[in-house]
Amino acid sequence: TTLFRSGHARWFRAVSSLSPCPSGVLRADGSGGRMLASRALSLIGKRTLSTSVGLRAHAGVVKVESYTLPSYEDNRAVPLPDVAYVGQLTAEQNALKEKEKGSWTSLNNNEKLELYRIKFHESYAQMNQGSNEWKTVCGGALIFIGLTAFIVLWQRKYVYGPVPHTFSEDWTAMQTKRMLDMRMNPIQGFASKWDYDKNEWKK
Repeated sequence: TTLFRSGHARWFRAVSSLSPCPSGVLRADGSGGRMLASRALSLIGKRTLSTSVGLRAHAGVVKVESYTLPSYEDNRAVPLPDVAYVGQLTAEQNALKEKEKGSWTSLNNNEKLELYRIKFHESYAQMNQGSNEWKTVCGGALIFIGLTAFIVLWQRKYVYGPVPHTFSEDWTAMQTKRMLDMRMNPIQGFASKWDYDKNEWKK
């Protein structure tokens, strides 16, 4: 359906772009309509050919980005990576790969290890081995925490003003007495915890 609509739209635009037919071209036998149709189809064919040539020319200069290609990664959950660790082999490594195709009894331990290193970067023992990276992480975190504490102390001394007087003990005591005198929240709140008969906090 999509191809039919697209082709129909191109044909309609091609026919619309044609100059008006002179009088007498559209004959009763339909020869004029056939002429218009053949001309429209020829225009559509030329347009399709030029489009396909342009697409092929554009595809020839497209550069394949490295991030779209398979990459090597050591992962314990994936024992076989997508590609080998060593991409460009030297002459010695190529010779060793050719020797690998024969009997493995002719390979010594060093050659087997070299073949393994061509395919893989680390063994499972190396991947499971712990590292000292946590020391770097903890040290960096402590440095930032210490720097933040220094900035807070500097702001408290040189940026912020004195503590408001409403935070003093005398002011807090007067505020508490006023709240009790006003019997604020006497059911379950602040005043409900004060014994007005004994003039002390309930035990």
